[in-house]
Amino acid sequence: MSERSCPISVSVVGRCPMSNNKEGRLGPRGCNFASFEQQGDIRAAFNIPVGVDPNQYLRQRAINELLYSDVPSMPTIKELQNSKGVKSLDSLNATEQDLLAVALGAPARQVLLHAEEVGPRTGWRDGYLSTEYGFCPPDADEAAGALARSPGRVWSDLCERMPGCVARGRVRESIAALAVVEGTEELIPDKALWAALVALGMLCSIYRYEDKHNGSEGVNVTSRSTTTNVEISDELGDEVKGIPKSIGLPYYQICKRMGRSIPHLTFFDQSSYNLKIRDPTSVHPYVGRFDNTDLRWPMFGDQSEIAFLKGCADTSASFQHGVDAIASAQEHVMTRNNEALLRELIRLKEILERMPNAFHSISMNPNSGENYVSPAEWVRWAKFSAPLSKRCPATSGLQFPPYLVMDAFLGRSKYESFLGAEGVHLRAWLPSNWRAFIASIEYHYRIPDYVAQSGDQRLMGALDSIVEAYTGERGFMGTHRYKVFGLLEVAGKTGRSETNGNSGSSDSNSRPWEETHKAFSDAMKERLEPYRGNLHVEPHQMRGTFAECRYKSRVLSRTFVDTDPSRSIARVMLDIQETGITFQPGDRLAIMPHNSLMECAKVAAALGLDTMLDQSVTLDKQWSRFAEHLGSVSNISTPQLTVKDILRRGHLAPLTKNLVMKLHTMLRTSSNTVLQILATTEWPVRASLGDLLQAVVTDTSSQIWDQAFDLSGDLAWLSELVPIEVPRTYSISNYPNELLPSTIDLTVSRSEYNLCPILSDPTTILRHGVGSSFLNPPVSSEDEFIADGEDLLIGVSRPLAFQLPIDDAAPCAFFAGGSGIAPFRSFWQARASCSVGKNILFLGVQSREKFCYENELREYIEAGLMEVYTTFSRDSRGLVFDRSRRELVEKEITPRYIDAVVVEQGAIVCDLVMSKKQGGLGGYLYVCGSLSVFDSVMSGIRKAIYNHRTARMESTDQILDIAFAERRFMLDVFMSPKPLPCNIPTIPLSQLAMHTGHTPNSRIYIAVHGSVYDVTDFCPMHPGGTNIIKSNAGVDCSKSFDLLAHTNNPEVSSLLNKYFIGHLTSKPNYHHCEEISMLYDLWSDYLRTSVETLVAHQFEVHEFMGSSKLWFQGSLFNMGGIRRFYHHQPRLLQNGFSALFGAKLQELFLKLSFTLANAVTNSSSSQLPDILGIIARAKGSQDAMTTTNEISQIGQFTCDSEAARFHEQGILEYARASVQLNMELLEGIREEACRGMDAFNTVMNLDAPSGTQRLTALSTFLLQVAERMAMRLEGFYSKLAPLSVYRPEMEQNPARTRWSLLRRKIQDGSFFILTQDIGVLTPQKNPYASQYLRGNEVELDHVITQIQQSIKRAPTLHPKALDLTAQHVARGQATPSNQVSAYESSENNHALKRMSSFMTSNMKAIRRLSKMPPQGSLSFEQLMNTYRPNSAAAVLPTPPSSRGSSRSRSSSHGADNFNPIMTGMGNLNIRSQNLKARNTSASSSQGRGIKGSITPPTPLLSSSAALLAMLNKLNKRQKPGASSPLPSPANTVSSAVMRGSMVSSRSRGSSVVGNVHLRARSMTSNANGGGSLRGFMLQQPRKGREEVGIAPTF
Repeated sequence: MSERSCPISVSVVGRCPMSNNKEGRLGPRGCNFASFEQQGDIRAAFNIPVGVDPNQYLRQRAINELLYSDVPSMPTIKELQNSKGVKSLDSLNATEQDLLAVALGAPARQVLLHAEEVGPRTGWRDGYLSTEYGFCPPDADEAAGALARSPGRVWSDLCERMPGCVARGRVRESIAALAVVEGTEELIPDKALWAALVALGMLCSIYRYEDKHNGSEGVNVTSRSTTTNVEISDELGDEVKGIPKSIGLPYYQICKRMGRSIPHLTFFDQSSYNLKIRDPTSVHPYVGRFDNTDLRWPMFGDQSEIAFLKGCADTSASFQHGVDAIASAQEHVMTRNNEALLRELIRLKEILERMPNAFHSISMNPNSGENYVSPAEWVRWAKFSAPLSKRCPATSGLQFPPYLVMDAFLGRSKYESFLGAEGVHLRAWLPSNWRAFIASIEYHYRIPDYVAQSGDQRLMGALDSIVEAYTGERGFMGTHRYKVFGLLEVAGKTGRSETNGNSGSSDSNSRPWEETHKAFSDAMKERLEPYRGNLHVEPHQMRGTFAECRYKSRVLSRTFVDTDPSRSIARVMLDIQETGITFQPGDRLAIMPHNSLMECAKVAAALGLDTMLDQSVTLDKQWSRFAEHLGSVSNISTPQLTVKDILRRGHLAPLTKNLVMKLHTMLRTSSNTVLQILATTEWPVRASLGDLLQAVVTDTSSQIWDQAFDLSGDLAWLSELVPIEVPRTYSISNYPNELLPSTIDLTVSRSEYNLCPILSDPTTILRHGVGSSFLNPPVSSEDEFIADGEDLLIGVSRPLAFQLPIDDAAPCAFFAGGSGIAPFRSFWQARASCSVGKNILFLGVQSREKFCYENELREYIEAGLMEVYTTFSRDSRGLVFDRSRRELVEKEITPRYIDAVVVEQGAIVCDLVMSKKQGGLGGYLYVCGSLSVFDSVMSGIRKAIYNHRTARMESTDQILDIAFAERRFMLDVFMSPKPLPCNIPTIPLSQLAMHTGHTPNSRIYIAVHGSVYDVTDFCPMHPGGTNIIKSNAGVDCSKSFDLLAHTNNPEVSSLLNKYFIGHLTSKPNYHHCEEISMLYDLWSDYLRTSVETLVAHQFEVHEFMGSSKLWFQGSLFNMGGIRRFYHHQPRLLQNGFSALFGAKLQELFLKLSFTLANAVTNSSSSQLPDILGIIARAKGSQDAMTTTNEISQIGQFTCDSEAARFHEQGILEYARASVQLNMELLEGIREEACRGMDAFNTVMNLDAPSGTQRLTALSTFLLQVAERMAMRLEGFYSKLAPLSVYRPEMEQNPARTRWSLLRRKIQDGSFFILTQDIGVLTPQKNPYASQYLRGNEVELDHVITQIQQSIKRAPTLHPKALDLTAQHVARGQATPSNQVSAYESSENNHALKRMSSFMTSNMKAIRRLSKMPPQGSLSFEQLMNTYRPNSAAAVLPTPPSSRGSSRSRSSSHGADNFNPIMTGMGNLNIRSQNLKARNTSASSSQGRGIKGSITPPTPLLSSSAALLAMLNKLNKRQKPGASSPLPSPANTVSSAVMRGSMVSSRSRGSSVVGNVHLRARSMTSNANGGGSLRGFMLQQPRKGREEVGIAPTF
């Protein structure tokens, strides 16, 4: 090809504009039009024979054949890895310039032509790439069919059997039984390569998964071998190490043939190339739709795996036609054809706007049928998809081509974020054709550069639309981020141990899913930077703000749409010519409204700005951002904003609390009118800033006024007082047929309200909404005039949950009230031209005069395109649809609402609502209108279903829930801002926490920014799935709302107002008592953790309780159910429910103990309840060991269906009983945490002489509550221990069950245990055993030691964030440390860091309060001499206690038998059981309170009563030493250090001294010295005794 054919260079002597060589003749390597002048000898580079045309030679050969014919050996790769690191292995792949040269160079069309010519002959080994199918296979069955006709059929056959093998627990045995079939060209043809790659990759991954998760990865007390007697592929590399050669060898060979120097399984292998197409002829809008595909080879066979992988494949397949659109656009750039380029850009934009719908094929709503993805099952897939080695590319969504292709197309230049760097890394491992295509559009003939240089506003607008559609907050990337956030939040709380996106880094204080969200945001900002500059805010903060309005427009006209003379509803036409804007039915237009001239005049007059309207204003940060945005939209430098700009574009109405408070502060609290407004019972206030200023100026002194609003300066106070207005969103009401529409129609109803009585008395003054009165002002008003040159800022957004169905034949029903008809006008205009489906409109309006678009609807009715049913609520002149005559007939009808006509047409409505599987039509239903319209429509539909389909009204909701879950029922509910009352009783945190909806007929509460909402009824309608809401039940989810941009979403605000039930009780003012404030934050955080743990556990409970699909595959017992339970239960028991009894509780105990010790001056009150000891004893008890053995036995069943089949009913019953006990424990912990939370709301109301006594009472009470929590863990284990899977009486064949147990015990040797030496299994020493078994109470010294040990034992956090591959590998590991969920791990890590920081910052105070002498003051020899057992100083004096009778040491502890007694804790915690009962066997524990175990904690008094009792006792306490006799001098230790170490011994009797003392047991002294030096000596093993340690459970 000659250079003359290059459309850029034109002439032979012209300089190539793409070249870096200033001399001009040499083009860049890879450019097709300069390929004849490539640097170097191309014949030598690719061994091209002499006399053969290089282009022809390259055109006939695969890229991999030429570039990957000599792949380095595994030892060479290992050497490179060791010397330069894992990332250096990217160099094993060919450079993109070489790829382009072999693919015959740019433009992208050349890469396409080469791929289409070579691909079919070579089995597409370079990667699927074609004009028609994009990156999808042209024939999804071709490779699988070729593999089935080859010896490799054994692999595909096993893949088909794999779900059954998994269910039987025989995966490794089945793979080991395969014969070795090598992956050479002689045995496996090229056409079968992709199928072989997928099948073998999946088999290797499932083998590695089963090998790691073999029933010993969690709770395990036995060691069992997992090796199989087969030849292993260890010598072939780390990726197939430990994998049988029957699959490891051919996988290694196939990967080499496919150009993968390191064998690895990609995301598109598992999804896009693992599909079967149901109907290849169903090509609209693309072939690989979710409903047109089946997963060819699922490994587990459950619905979640299938739905998730199909949904991911759908996301990639939706970009099918994007490849051709980009290639065509590049061609038009080369020919400088702007009109053709505009068509391709609009085509690409429509493809990108359709892609987010693919995300919704993955649903977290259990009613969504085949689209439902269970978070717990998705966690299992995440572990299965872990890379085969640490050097493998990660299984990441970044491997799907649309991401990297669009990054290259839009000219992304920065890849510094975590996901950006990973994207560059993963791009190096993509198939060769994909990399060549990406390089051809990134390095040559760049579309964005050409568009910018063209100056064509239409092209620039279309390109900007593509930017928003791909990487905008409402576009593809924004939707992806929100979908991932919801899925990871639920999965992180239910077992996923790691997340992507840099989550869990050591310096992170956010939760894992929040960190992932941040990583996505960082990547989005990098993509936006070339077009939006350096963003100063996160992408979600741009949603619902001026940043979404990136186009300029103006109002063309306002016309009547009905016969109402006041024009309360108008059709507003806007000019969008030359903007490049396109839109689809259902899209919305965001408009930045201008305040009316009257409102601006009132503000200007009151502030004295009426003569300064054109003066510039010094802007604050937000207004400065707006000015930059305005300049960017107008393609000018940042403009100076004037007073008029601030008043016209600022927020003046309604009055928000922040706005009024700003004014109140500026006026130095001097205005009575402002005070009256602040005392209102509703916010926001129905008035404007102009109304308020006009009233305030009359009751404020001129001196204060002039100082507040200084007119001599830069007027900076104006931008600080008046915030920027937020855009208003309106449904677009037209659907043009032209490619580039010139106008947009809106249907706008003018809202009205009465002015606040404080500012309007004694008359009633009518006001209009800001946005609606701007677009549709009152007829003949001053704002009716359309000013020339006054531009509006607008933007188009697409609601993903309000779009027409892809299937044009699907019937649709539209329910509208008043101006809610707006979006449906675009719907019927679009469907009238191409749809064959039925269109039905149900319209409710007030009167005939307000019937919008009547003439247009009559035309559609006459043409047979529409059915219209109307109701008039204030007019008897009705209209009735006559189906036979195809017209609306006048008829006298009693006024009625829309629900009446819905019930009247109930039969057809029921058919539309019900799915096809239920025998219905599976129609799509849309509701648009106010909240009252929504309620009326839902009431009518429920009545219709009840009348025609169900026997009970309650059953109607089940049908509706399925329609919502299938995304066939869509809402566009709006309302004017509704003031919320603020004078109703508030809802405390404890009440919020008790409403989690996890039990039948219970309610779901959430809190958002100080307001509480009952969202129980909305839960099934939530577009993101019911589990998203349930995961936030009972807690304040304001942060999630902000991250998901719900806070700025007016539709969300409208729905929330419907479910508002009250305000959240705010944090009390503790009057500068920082300690109580700190404890409040700490306890509220623990309460949140307890609620979230409870809710997360509930997600799986219903499946364990009765899901037949989980436990059975057909009629056979499913090992998948056993594995799910085995992974679930040990994760909860790990470290004794680690989120509740791990580091967070330790942090709570530490700070409560320190606060109490610091507040109490009496040294005799320094004793603390042994909370950590109770937990340690519970985890190391015989009951816990029994539970461990039982769970371990269940783990053995996961890979042994032969044994499990004899215990089916026993396993089911054990699982059900266990999860019930789990729920009881979690509910009990939540109840205790709520009780402690209530104490904070009452402690400040107590009559206390000092804040110290109040703090002491509160700390004491909270320690008692924390102790009760620990005691509940003891009860939990005692209840769980008697349960067993061995229940022969429940089995169908009890004799076989008994014989199976006997045979297993004979085989493992346990049957002959009586012939062996008896020993105690001690796999791990209990770190607390020697400390806690000697008493019931500890001192602060002991607490500090315990916490230091916990921090020391904590796993070391990663000093830096792991890369994506390392995170995936870690997730796939099966070590016990990974059994803790990402949520629990994050909570514990943060608590450990806070404890470490707390102890560091308070070390001086800790040493002051500690009884340990300062470091270095005494030698070890001096301590030994002082505290030697035979020393006289070893027996400390025992002064009589003021709290009870004295008792000698011998009466408390015998020489050979330790029997500590737990006494009661005042009136708050009465328990006098002997602790010896805890160590007895279950058979001898009859009479205990909890199923024959221990007495449950006695219910506490109410928080207020308990605290009041404590305070009374504190007031009655005698001063230290007032009545207690001093010890005799003979028994007194003379050393000052010894005096500091003395501990008074107090009563340990089992009786309770009721109301006499505050803490009869929990605050008494440890007879063994607790944490003192004396206690340290006494804890040494006594001579002649052996200490027997009990092994901890987990």
